[in-house]
Amino acid sequence: MGGTQAIRGGKDGRGGLGNVLSGLAVAIGFALFLGGFVWGVFVYRPYTVPTDSMMPTVRPGDRVLAQRIDGGEVRRGDVVIFTDSMWSDLPMVKRVVGIGGDTVKCCGAGGELTVNGTPLDEPYADATRPDTGLAMPPGQAPSPGTPFEVTVPEGNLFLLGDRRAASLDSRAHLQEAGQGTVPRSAVSARVDALAWPSMTMLERPATYADLPGGTSRPGPLRLQLAAVVAGAALVVLGAAYGPLVRVLGRGRKQERAGVR
Repeated sequence: MGGTQAIRGGKDGRGGLGNVLSGLAVAIGFALFLGGFVWGVFVYRPYTVPTDSMMPTVRPGDRVLAQRIDGGEVRRGDVVIFTDSMWSDLPMVKRVVGIGGDTVKCCGAGGELTVNGTPLDEPYADATRPDTGLAMPPGQAPSPGTPFEVTVPEGNLFLLGDRRAASLDSRAHLQEAGQGTVPRSAVSARVDALAWPSMTMLERPATYADLPGGTSRPGPLRLQLAAVVAGAALVVLGAAYGPLVRVLGRGRKQERAGVR
């Protein structure tokens, strides 16, 4: 009699191999979900961007996920979070255009920004003038017709906002020590993705890839998100297995009873 009950229990999903596998799926799913989430909390920090200086890449009020890094890991093209008392007491977000030893110049023959004589192709930059709404040449300084040329000191970074006509960045500090550059140690994080209002990964600009040192590699955010999503799916599927089998089992019983 006891053996018959065990067999029936296995058939309707309340025991046997199916129950073991569903429980294992829930356990693995929970571990993946929790592990990916905790991993993300340790590696990334959320920030809300208050200004429009990084438009169209990041808009005012956007929530970004920034990987906690050491300033020594920064490469050209990275969008970084930094704090420098010469700029502000609050964290700021800008794009790294030049690193130690680079010569950053505005403007090249075509009106573009150059690094070590190489013109930059910057499709991410918005050079629209806020006062007229007219487009300015790529790489144009805040005051039209005002050129600059900066050799970045070793260990420092030259930073610009993507909305060139409305960003107070390294160009606004050219007369200060270091010609508007900030030390790498001022950087606390690198933006990897927009989290709100939509989840979007930030791509590394191709224009910097051929320069010495290339671009940085993306952080582990994609892997973390994959772990969270896969874990959630396993938990749902594992938890649903038993009830689903029971419902199907009752349906078969009713079909057999109807045939009789």
